[in-house]
Amino acid sequence: MAWQPAWQALIHHPLFGVGLTLGAYQLALVGYERTRWVFLQPVLVSMLMVIAVLLACGLDYAEYRKSAEVLTVFLGPATVALAVPLYLNLRRIRQLFWPTLVTLLIGGVVATLLGVALAYGFGAEPQMLMSMAPKSVTSPIAMLVADQIGGIAALAAVFVLITGVIGAILGPELLRRLGVQHHAALGMALGLTAHAVGTARALQISEECGAFAALGMSLMGVATAVLLPLAVALVV
Repeated sequence: MAWQPAWQALIHHPLFGVGLTLGAYQLALVGYERTRWVFLQPVLVSMLMVIAVLLACGLDYAEYRKSAEVLTVFLGPATVALAVPLYLNLRRIRQLFWPTLVTLLIGGVVATLLGVALAYGFGAEPQMLMSMAPKSVTSPIAMLVADQIGGIAALAAVFVLITGVIGAILGPELLRRLGVQHHAALGMALGLTAHAVGTARALQISEECGAFAALGMSLMGVATAVLLPLAVALVV
Protein backbone atom coordinates (compact mmCIF):
# COMPACT_ATOMS: atom_id res chain seq x y z
CA MET A 1 0.00 0.00 0.00
CA ALA A 2 1.10 3.55 -0.72
CA TRP A 3 0.89 4.67 2.91
CA GLN A 4 3.12 1.92 4.29
CA PRO A 5 6.49 3.60 3.51
CA ALA A 6 5.31 6.78 5.22
CA TRP A 7 4.04 4.78 8.21
CA GLN A 8 7.32 2.89 8.53
CA ALA A 9 9.25 6.15 8.31
CA LEU A 10 7.09 7.58 11.09
CA ILE A 11 7.43 4.74 13.58
CA HIS A 12 11.17 4.42 12.95
CA HIS A 13 11.80 8.15 13.25
CA PRO A 14 14.48 8.98 15.86
CA LEU A 15 11.98 11.08 17.83
CA PHE A 16 9.02 8.70 17.63
CA GLY A 17 9.64 7.50 21.17
CA VAL A 18 9.63 11.05 22.51
CA GLY A 19 6.31 11.89 20.87
CA LEU A 20 4.77 8.60 21.91
CA THR A 21 5.86 8.96 25.54
CA LEU A 22 4.78 12.59 25.93
CA GLY A 23 1.52 12.04 24.05
CA ALA A 24 0.60 8.97 26.08
CA TYR A 25 1.31 10.72 29.38
CA GLN A 26 -0.65 13.82 28.37
CA LEU A 27 -3.68 11.74 27.37
CA ALA A 28 -3.46 9.75 30.59
CA LEU A 29 -3.17 12.96 32.62
CA VAL A 30 -6.23 14.47 30.91
CA GLY A 31 -8.20 11.30 31.59
CA TYR A 32 -7.23 11.36 35.26
CA GLU A 33 -7.97 15.07 35.70
CA ARG A 34 -11.44 14.69 34.20
CA THR A 35 -12.47 11.55 36.07
CA ARG A 36 -10.31 11.64 39.22
CA TRP A 37 -10.65 7.87 39.19
CA VAL A 38 -7.86 6.53 41.35
CA PHE A 39 -6.99 3.63 39.03
CA LEU A 40 -6.38 5.97 36.10
CA GLN A 41 -3.02 6.90 37.59
CA PRO A 42 -1.17 8.69 34.75
CA VAL A 43 2.09 6.74 35.06
CA LEU A 44 0.29 3.39 34.95
CA VAL A 45 -2.08 4.31 32.12
CA SER A 46 0.59 5.94 29.96
CA MET A 47 2.86 2.93 30.46
CA LEU A 48 0.12 0.58 29.25
CA MET A 49 -0.60 2.87 26.29
CA VAL A 50 3.06 2.89 25.24
CA ILE A 51 3.26 -0.90 25.51
CA ALA A 52 0.10 -1.27 23.41
CA VAL A 53 1.44 1.04 20.68
CA LEU A 54 4.81 -0.71 20.58
CA LEU A 55 3.13 -4.09 20.22
CA ALA A 56 0.78 -2.80 17.53
CA CYS A 57 3.66 -1.24 15.58
CA GLY A 58 5.95 -4.24 16.01
CA LEU A 59 8.69 -2.17 17.66
CA ASP A 60 11.03 -3.71 20.21
CA TYR A 61 12.01 -2.06 23.47
CA ALA A 62 15.58 -1.38 22.38
CA GLU A 63 14.45 0.79 19.47
CA TYR A 64 11.88 2.62 21.61
CA ARG A 65 14.45 3.27 24.33
CA LYS A 66 16.92 4.68 21.83
CA SER A 67 14.32 7.01 20.29
CA ALA A 68 13.13 8.21 23.72
CA GLU A 69 16.60 8.56 25.17
CA VAL A 70 16.57 12.33 24.88
CA LEU A 71 13.94 12.46 27.64
CA THR A 72 16.49 11.17 30.14
CA VAL A 73 18.31 14.49 29.77
CA PHE A 74 15.44 16.12 31.66
CA LEU A 75 15.56 13.73 34.61
CA GLY A 76 18.31 15.72 36.29
CA PRO A 77 16.63 19.13 35.95
CA ALA A 78 13.28 17.65 36.99
CA THR A 79 14.84 16.22 40.15
CA VAL A 80 16.62 19.46 40.95
CA ALA A 81 13.35 21.34 40.40
CA LEU A 82 11.94 19.53 43.44
CA ALA A 83 14.10 21.93 45.47
CA VAL A 84 11.60 24.69 44.66
CA PRO A 85 8.76 23.42 46.89
CA LEU A 86 11.37 22.49 49.49
CA TYR A 87 12.65 26.06 49.53
CA LEU A 88 9.17 27.54 49.65
CA ASN A 89 8.35 25.38 52.67
CA LEU A 90 11.77 25.58 54.35
CA ARG A 91 10.40 27.23 57.46
CA ARG A 92 7.79 24.51 57.86
CA ILE A 93 10.42 21.80 57.37
CA ARG A 94 12.59 23.36 60.07
CA GLN A 95 9.63 23.37 62.46
CA LEU A 96 9.08 19.65 61.87
CA PHE A 97 12.74 18.62 61.71
CA TRP A 98 12.71 16.07 64.51
CA PRO A 99 9.36 14.45 63.59
CA THR A 100 10.66 14.23 60.03
CA LEU A 101 13.87 12.55 61.15
CA VAL A 102 12.02 10.05 63.34
CA THR A 103 9.60 9.30 60.50
CA LEU A 104 12.51 8.67 58.15
CA LEU A 105 14.19 6.25 60.55
CA ILE A 106 11.07 4.29 61.45
CA GLY A 107 9.29 4.49 58.10
CA GLY A 108 12.40 3.73 56.07
CA VAL A 109 13.27 0.65 58.10
CA VAL A 110 9.68 -0.65 58.11
CA ALA A 111 9.22 -0.05 54.36
CA THR A 112 12.40 -1.96 53.58
CA LEU A 113 12.02 -4.83 56.03
CA LEU A 114 8.32 -5.39 55.44
CA GLY A 115 8.74 -5.95 51.71
CA VAL A 116 11.68 -8.29 52.22
CA ALA A 117 9.86 -10.18 55.00
CA LEU A 118 6.77 -10.71 52.85
CA ALA A 119 8.87 -11.95 49.93
CA TYR A 120 10.79 -14.27 52.26
CA GLY A 121 7.52 -15.59 53.66
CA PHE A 122 6.41 -16.51 50.15
CA GLY A 123 9.65 -18.39 49.55
CA ALA A 124 11.56 -15.88 47.43
CA GLU A 125 15.21 -16.65 46.72
CA PRO A 126 17.99 -14.48 48.21
CA GLN A 127 18.67 -12.77 44.87
CA MET A 128 15.00 -11.84 44.63
CA LEU A 129 15.06 -10.48 48.20
CA MET A 130 18.06 -8.31 47.43
CA SER A 131 16.32 -7.01 44.33
CA MET A 132 13.24 -6.08 46.34
CA ALA A 133 15.02 -4.46 49.29
CA PRO A 134 15.57 -1.03 47.64
CA LYS A 135 12.05 -0.89 46.14
CA SER A 136 11.09 2.36 47.90
CA VAL A 137 13.68 4.63 46.25
CA THR A 138 14.03 6.01 42.74
CA SER A 139 15.11 3.63 39.98
CA PRO A 140 18.73 4.84 39.50
CA ILE A 141 19.51 4.44 43.21
CA ALA A 142 17.57 1.18 43.50
CA MET A 143 19.37 -0.38 40.52
CA LEU A 144 22.79 0.64 41.86
CA VAL A 145 22.06 -0.61 45.38
CA ALA A 146 20.55 -3.87 44.13
CA ASP A 147 23.65 -4.55 42.08
CA GLN A 148 25.86 -3.86 45.11
CA ILE A 149 24.02 -6.20 47.48
CA GLY A 150 23.63 -9.12 45.08
CA GLY A 151 20.28 -8.40 43.46
CA ILE A 152 19.28 -7.90 39.83
CA ALA A 153 19.25 -4.25 38.77
CA ALA A 154 16.60 -4.68 36.07
CA LEU A 155 14.31 -6.53 38.47
CA ALA A 156 14.82 -3.83 41.10
CA ALA A 157 13.62 -1.24 38.58
CA VAL A 158 10.45 -3.28 38.04
CA PHE A 159 9.80 -3.44 41.79
CA VAL A 160 10.36 0.31 42.06
CA LEU A 161 7.81 0.99 39.32
CA ILE A 162 5.23 -1.34 40.87
CA THR A 163 5.77 0.16 44.32
CA GLY A 164 5.42 3.71 43.03
CA VAL A 165 2.25 3.06 41.06
CA ILE A 166 0.54 1.12 43.85
CA GLY A 167 1.58 3.72 46.41
CA ALA A 168 0.27 6.59 44.30
CA ILE A 169 -3.02 4.79 43.66
CA LEU A 170 -3.80 3.42 47.11
CA GLY A 171 -1.67 5.56 49.42
CA PRO A 172 -3.73 8.76 49.72
CA GLU A 173 -7.02 6.91 50.20
CA LEU A 174 -5.52 4.47 52.69
CA LEU A 175 -4.00 7.31 54.72
CA ARG A 176 -7.32 9.18 54.63
CA ARG A 177 -9.15 6.15 55.97
CA LEU A 178 -6.57 5.88 58.74
CA GLY A 179 -7.33 9.47 59.72
CA VAL A 180 -4.08 11.01 58.45
CA GLN A 181 -4.99 14.52 57.27
CA HIS A 182 -1.81 16.48 58.01
CA HIS A 183 -0.29 17.36 54.64
CA ALA A 184 3.26 17.07 55.92
CA ALA A 185 2.55 13.54 57.16
CA LEU A 186 0.84 12.62 53.89
CA GLY A 187 3.80 13.89 51.92
CA MET A 188 6.39 12.08 54.01
CA ALA A 189 4.47 8.82 53.73
CA LEU A 190 4.14 9.08 49.95
CA GLY A 191 7.74 10.17 49.45
CA LEU A 192 9.20 7.47 51.69
CA THR A 193 7.24 4.60 50.18
CA ALA A 194 6.31 5.58 46.63
CA HIS A 195 9.37 7.74 45.70
CA ALA A 196 8.99 9.90 42.55
CA VAL A 197 5.53 8.67 41.56
CA GLY A 198 4.28 9.28 45.08
CA THR A 199 5.86 12.73 45.07
CA ALA A 200 4.08 13.58 41.83
CA ARG A 201 0.82 12.48 43.45
CA ALA A 202 1.59 14.53 46.57
CA LEU A 203 2.15 17.66 44.49
CA GLN A 204 -1.42 17.26 43.24
CA ILE A 205 -2.67 17.40 46.83
CA SER A 206 -0.88 20.58 47.97
CA GLU A 207 2.43 22.41 47.82
CA GLU A 208 3.25 21.47 51.42
CA CYS A 209 2.43 17.83 50.77
CA GLY A 210 4.65 17.83 47.68
CA ALA A 211 7.51 19.51 49.55
CA PHE A 212 7.56 16.89 52.31
CA ALA A 213 7.20 14.10 49.75
CA ALA A 214 10.26 15.43 47.91
CA LEU A 215 12.10 15.64 51.22
CA GLY A 216 11.11 12.11 52.18
CA MET A 217 12.07 10.74 48.77
CA SER A 218 15.47 12.44 48.89
CA LEU A 219 16.31 11.37 52.43
CA MET A 220 15.11 7.83 51.78
CA GLY A 221 17.29 7.61 48.68
CA VAL A 222 20.40 8.79 50.50
CA ALA A 223 19.77 6.57 53.53
CA THR A 224 19.13 3.51 51.36
CA ALA A 225 22.21 4.07 49.21
CA VAL A 226 24.46 4.45 52.26
CA LEU A 227 22.96 2.18 54.92
CA LEU A 228 21.39 -0.75 53.05
CA PRO A 229 24.67 -2.13 51.61
CA LEU A 230 26.24 -1.79 55.08
CA ALA A 231 23.33 -3.58 56.73
CA VAL A 232 23.42 -6.42 54.19
CA ALA A 233 27.21 -6.76 54.62
CA LEU A 234 26.81 -7.03 58.40
CA VAL A 235 23.98 -9.57 58.22
CA VAL A 236 25.44 -11.70 55.42
